[in-house]
Amino acid sequence: MLTLWKPFGELFGLGREFDDLVEGKPSQGDRVDFAPAVDVEEQPDHFLVSADLPGMSEKDIEVKVQDGVLLLSGKREVGKEGKTSRGYCRERSSGTFCRTFTLGDGVDPAKIEAVYKNGVLTVKLPKKEETKPRQIPVSAN
Repeated sequence: MLTLWKPFGELFGLGREFDDLVEGKPSQGDRVDFAPAVDVEEQPDHFLVSADLPGMSEKDIEVKVQDGVLLLSGKREVGKEGKTSRGYCRERSSGTFCRTFTLGDGVDPAKIEAVYKNGVLTVKLPKKEETKPRQIPVSAN
């Protein structure tokens, strides 16, 4: 069994805050409430950016490309406790998020597509034709 080693996790009572800092998650001083997990994958003719956004609607998600930067942002509302609630545990994050990714010159911004399905936002970033790998035939001359 593998376990993520967090040697400073409980040092000086910092716990989760220090872990978040080391892992690159936003601090309380940043203007976001949560940072969704994101995977970036390269295929021969495109890149895929997949973000976990469970409990959201496509109307709550914004995808923009500006000045060579892909911006994923949105707002998630988790149900509020009722007046009759006596005790609860709230671990699901709600509020706003914003993730940015710098696009290289090889991405064709005019052909970017975004699909939201089953709680996952998938953004397809097609490569420009001149940057796609090309097979070169070898001749025996």
